[in-house]
Amino acid sequence: MYRVTRELLFCYGHRLLDYEGKCRHLHGHNGRAVITLAAAELDRLGMVLDFSRLKRVVGQWIDETIDHKMLLHENDPMLPFLRQQGEPVFIMKVNPTAANIARLIYDYTAAQGFPVVEVQLWETENCCATYQGAG
Repeated sequence: MYRVTRELLFCYGHRLLDYEGKCRHLHGHNGRAVITLAAAELDRLGMVLDFSRLKRVVGQWIDETIDHKMLLHENDPMLPFLRQQGEPVFIMKVNPTAANIARLIYDYTAAQGFPVVEVQLWETENCCATYQGAG
């Protein structure tokens, strides 16, 4: 099995609903998505996937969808105020934890037909969450 990994950097804000710690307040992170693809065979060029293609497709989606946005749960009471102020938000059906953001990126990557096996979302230099899919 061949594996390749690409890191994509982005900035985002969030807060966690029904959480007792500091993360219940609006705050931001310099996130690092570490996306791992795997394949039993290499393509005709000897690659699992060209790194630049992964960056172009998934990196562009991250840039357009969640980079420099406030990621909030759909029931967050701050949503109306932030929208009224014209602040960029990305609404999630789940709490925007590192684990759920890793899954969001995994699901998008898989939907593009890429052979993703794992996404790590580094929220800080010491903390990361990993999603590996059901298969």
